[in-house]
Amino acid sequence: MTATSLPPTSAPRVRVRVNRLVLYTVLVALTGLFIGPFGWLILSGLKTPAELAASPVHWLPTHVQWHNFADAFNLIDFLGYARNSLIIALIYATLVTLSSAWVGFGFARLDAPGRKTLFGILIGSMMLPQMITLLPTYLIFAKLGMVDTYWPWVFWGLAAAPYLVFLFRQFFAGLPRELEEAAIVDGCGYGTIFWRIFLPQSWPVLSASFVIAFTWSWGDYIAPQLLLSADRSTLAVAVMTTYVTSAGTPVANLQAAASVMYVVPILLIFLIAQRGFVTGMSTTGLK
Repeated sequence: MTATSLPPTSAPRVRVRVNRLVLYTVLVALTGLFIGPFGWLILSGLKTPAELAASPVHWLPTHVQWHNFADAFNLIDFLGYARNSLIIALIYATLVTLSSAWVGFGFARLDAPGRKTLFGILIGSMMLPQMITLLPTYLIFAKLGMVDTYWPWVFWGLAAAPYLVFLFRQFFAGLPRELEEAAIVDGCGYGTIFWRIFLPQSWPVLSASFVIAFTWSWGDYIAPQLLLSADRSTLAVAVMTTYVTSAGTPVANLQAAASVMYVVPILLIFLIAQRGFVTGMSTTGLK
C-alpha cells in the first residue's frame, strides 16, 4: 500500500462524509431560498419609504425604524381584524377537518358501486381554478342572503375539501380491517366505528388537516374581499387595502410591518402543532 492510498475501510467513510456535506449544503441553500423572502419582508418593515424606493437597493436600513410596527398596529383596528380572521379560520378549519375525515372514512372503508369514479371526480375537482367558481359562489350566497355574514365559511367547512379528503382516505385505508370487523360483531354501526375507533387514531392527520385548513382561511384574500363589508373583513384584506396615502399610494414599509405581524399567528400554530403536522403528512398512505 502506497503512502497516498487509503485503507479499504476509510474510503466508504470519506464517501459518506462527502455525501453528507453535499446534502447539508443543498439543504442550507434551499432553506435560505425559502426564508429569504420573509427576511426581506422584515427588513422592509424596518426601513423608511425613501430607503424602500431607493435605487440601487438598500439591503439594510440605515436607521432601524422599530416604530413602523407600532404605527401599523395603531393606524387600523388591528386586533379587531385579527379577531375576525381568527373566528373565520377556526370555524372553517374545525368543520372542514371533521367533514373531510367523515368523507375520507366513507371512501376508504365503505364498498359501494361507483366509489372509485366518485373519488376520481372529487380529486379532479382540485384542478379547477378558484376564479372559475368565484362568480357562481357569490351569486348563490347573494340569493341566500348570506353576503356580509360568516355563513359561507360554515357551508364551505361542511362541504369538506378534496385534498383533505384524500389525506384522510389514504390514512384510513391503511388501518387494519379487523378493527371495524370486531366492532361490527359487537353491534356497532359505522357512525360509532368512525367516532370511537377511527377518528381517535387519526390525530396526526387531524392535526395536519387543521393546520392546512387554518392557513387556507387565514391567508384567503379573495373571499373576504368579495363577501364581507369593511367592518367584518379580515386582517388579510385590511393589510392590503388600508395602509395607503391620501392619494391612494400604498405605504410599503407599514404594509411590510403589518404583514410580519400578520404571519406570526400562523408560525406559532405551526410550531405548536409541528410534531402532529409532520407525522400526519409522513404517515398518510403508509400501510
